Amino acid sequence: MGLRPAISFPWLCDLIPCPSAMAQDLIEEEGIFFDEFHKLRALEPDVSQKTSDLKEECKEFVEKIGQFQGKVGSLIELVDQLAKEAEMEKFKAIGARNLLKLVAKQREALQQQLQGLIVEKKTQLERYRVECDALSKMESEQNEFINQFILH
Repeated sequence: MGLRPAISFPWLCDLIPCPSAMAQDLIEEEGIFFDEFHKLRALEPDVSQKTSDLKEECKEFVEKIGQFQGKVGSLIELVDQLAKEAEMEKFKAIGARNLLKLVAKQREALQQQLQGLIVEKKTQLERYRVECDALSKMESEQNEFINQFILH
């Protein structure tokens, strides 16, 4: 619903072509005014001008608000996109950390397995050494027996 700042009475302007200052004052007291084109208006000319100016400022303000909303909308989209990317990077970091923990556990398990194998091989080596010592002692006893048997 538009505000009509001025009402034009063209037929009345034909009746009153150019009112005198006294007649104009009497008419203005009744709330009727003449504009620069000598048309009758229901609003004072400066009020009418201020209303028009305000209407233009409102249009400009609405346009600026529209532009602002567009910029804010694109900013929100950008922030949402960055949030999604940050979330993806967070998941990647969590996955990498979990993988690193898994690799560390696997390495620790392998290390324990290798240490067990070392202990087993040392035990086997000690057994072989004892067996070697026993066989060496047996060999020397047999060599001594053979030497005594040949000499006697």
